[in-house]
Amino acid sequence: MSSIRDLTGMIEEIKQLKEMNEDTLLEPLAEGKWSVREIVGHLYNWDAHNTSNMVPFMEDGAQLPAFPSHDSFNEAGLKGLENVDVYTLINHFISQRAQFIETLEAVDPSARFTIGKGKRKFSAESFAKIFVHHDQEHRPQLREKADFND
Repeated sequence: MSSIRDLTGMIEEIKQLKEMNEDTLLEPLAEGKWSVREIVGHLYNWDAHNTSNMVPFMEDGAQLPAFPSHDSFNEAGLKGLENVDVYTLINHFISQRAQFIETLEAVDPSARFTIGKGKRKFSAESFAKIFVHHDQEHRPQLREKADFND
């Protein structure tokens, strides 16, 4: 399976959150930690950013913009979603992730580009792998609150 297609796995896991009690989704995983809702919002914000600001520029020889500062991006992104109800946010994530995958699949597989001032050449596939790993970082956190099937 390709890394781009691997991004679909998180859609299936996030869909299962619709069955959970809202209070459980809003409760922080631990003191000072995000809630499941905030993790979903975090993933949604990165997918939206990538779909709008990165994927459209993935052409051979292109230099994509650098990723934003993670801390400030995450903080601003979550603040912007404060008034979005958790189940609506889950639906937003599902739609946005599907769009992210669709736009990545449309990139010429032979295109190689750099990100920011980096010299490493990426393809749409290797770019997707970054966010497959990102999903894998957050899966254990989600599973602390949810009983996902593998």
